[in-house]
Parts: sequence; structure tokens; C-alpha cells
Amino acid sequence: MFLNQVRKEGIGVTIYLTNSVQLRGQVRGFDAFTVLLDAPGKPTQLVYKHAVASIVPSKAVGGYQRPGESGDEHHEG
Repeated sequence: MFLNQVRKEGIGVTIYLTNSVQLRGQVRGFDAFTVLLDAPGKPTQLVYKHAVASIVPSKAVGGYQRPGESGDEHHEG
């Protein structure tokens, strides 16, 4: 669902690979084993999911929140 959401919303992502390489771009498609990543001025990259350590969106993705951003926290002050 996450990959489909960033693809549909056109949100930029940083993909961190297991070998410490960082790839930046927009998800154009994906299947069970791969992700297609587009970046301006670069050829489309096919990334195998088994090489991905993490994927970080450039902004909030609808329906997903980072830890600590639940909104149900109560602050006294």
C-alpha cells in the first residue's frame, strides 16, 4: 500500500540500499520483486526489493504517520 500511495501521489522518495547507496526519485511502478524509480535527468532505475534497506518519503503520505506523530498525544503545559 505504501509504494502504491507514493506512486499515485507523485511523492518523491529516498531509497536506502543495503550497501549504503541512496537513490532519490519518484516511484513509477513496482511488483513483488522490483521498484521502478524515475529521477529527473537520469534513466529509469530498476531496483530489486531484496537490496532495499528502507524507503523514506519526502513528505507525509496519506494514511501513514511517522512514529510519534499519532495525534493522540496529550501535552500538559
